[in-house]
Amino acid sequence: MLIGYARVSKGDEQSNALQAKALKAAGCQRVFEEAASGGRWDRPILHDMLRQLRDGDVIVVWKLDRLSRSLKDLLHLMERIKEADAGFRSLTEAIDTTTPAGRMMMRMVGSFAEFERAMIRERTSAGLALARAEGRVGGRRRKLTERQRAEIAESVLAGRKSAAEMARLYKVSQPTVSRIVAERRQAREEPIEV
Repeated sequence: MLIGYARVSKGDEQSNALQAKALKAAGCQRVFEEAASGGRWDRPILHDMLRQLRDGDVIVVWKLDRLSRSLKDLLHLMERIKEADAGFRSLTEAIDTTTPAGRMMMRMVGSFAEFERAMIRERTSAGLALARAEGRVGGRRRKLTERQRAEIAESVLAGRKSAAEMARLYKVSQPTVSRIVAERRQAREEPIEV
């Protein structure tokens, strides 16, 4: 039996409709649809599909990266499919593991997919390092200005206000106030180098 697997990333405004239509046109009697990242291993629909595999079944995907974006996971999935005496077919890359040439091609395409992912990760890391070197810091902006942080620390350290009062006044959490006070206390205790 031909079994289809369609996946879009979770949170995307995408739909599995195009993939499902292509899988039905390829002859899939059943299509498993999932919304989850291809880089994650914990995909319940995928694992449910793998548990139901029988001898002679063939899993069909629209594109290889719909099954997995990690070569390690892809090879593990291929092993699970093989253990079930089932096959794998990718429509876009024309890979069919029921043939020796298809098995070789699948490994090559999987290697390229992992290489592309590694390159993206490397470029992202380089961009973040450059941004840090230029003084730009990622993440959201601080809610409090330096002046407000100083006022919170001084008020709490001098005993004029409690941490809870300052948290309510500046609409921040008590742990935020505690962290500001601790930073200020530590800065006061550090010896000045001469």
